[in-house]
Amino acid sequence: FFFSLQRKSIVAVSFIAAFLCLIIVRLTNEVTFPLILNCFGQTSVKWIPFSNGQRQPLRTHYGYINVKTQEPLQLDCDLCAIVSNSGQMAGQKVGTEIDKSSCIWRMNNAPTKGYEEDVGKRTTVRVVSHTSVPLLLKNPEYFFKETNNTVYVIWGPFRNMRRDGNGIVYNMLKKTVDSYPTAKIYVTTEKRMSYCDAVFKKETGRDRVQSGSYLSTGWFTLILAMDACYGIHVYGMINDTYCKSEDFRKVPYHYYEPGRDECEEYFLHENAPYGGHRFITEKKVFAKWAKKHTIIFTHPNWTVS
Repeated sequence: FFFSLQRKSIVAVSFIAAFLCLIIVRLTNEVTFPLILNCFGQTSVKWIPFSNGQRQPLRTHYGYINVKTQEPLQLDCDLCAIVSNSGQMAGQKVGTEIDKSSCIWRMNNAPTKGYEEDVGKRTTVRVVSHTSVPLLLKNPEYFFKETNNTVYVIWGPFRNMRRDGNGIVYNMLKKTVDSYPTAKIYVTTEKRMSYCDAVFKKETGRDRVQSGSYLSTGWFTLILAMDACYGIHVYGMINDTYCKSEDFRKVPYHYYEPGRDECEEYFLHENAPYGGHRFITEKKVFAKWAKKHTIIFTHPNWTVS
């Protein structure tokens, strides 16, 4: 009798726990298969796109300031698709899948027109290096008028982004919002830039400035996305060992322009004594982050052990 009663108690407690878990999920408006399955102890699940339904209040990101209003960035996403600029994206035909994501992130001036089948056509957030701003301004009608629902996040050093009239890039952006008042353009604060440098030093043990390194746009994209997204799906980004693997693909550095080979570019930057992006080092860090956050990498697939 005692054991029978004990079994009934366990069943009852399990049922109540499962029911409460579902109630909590419903109340927090995060009804997604990965989260529900985690309630039952399943940690490895197939990636399922999140819905574009009712949103929670937007999260405020104080490290990013609107050029026009001087207000901080407000952004909150379910599943974020981060689309790499890599030549790995050519021929993948995942555009429709990417466009189903609640937020789609692109970098610098990577185009969608003419590449929709492979990379999709929607853009929610575009993270841009200060050095790539002139590339956007070559086609301002497209970037700041035709796609005026896109949020632009521009990162760069204080000397270029200062708001006292002496910031060259900031001045360009100020003129842009004067010409395109509906453009949503944000710039990183000096404090946020220092934070991103500090993360690099913490994760790699190397001071970015002393080691002669430049952080990549991918670095800034992942850091903001981890703050703004419930889950992240990165498309077309290679890992730190890909270029030394037996089955690596020789592809262009960018899917939208011929010329430079991706792996050659990675090795060149990684070994540059000064002024190089440490792409390979950064990918090692991204793999580490994927163990703590809901991040997956496909096309090519990463194995995060």
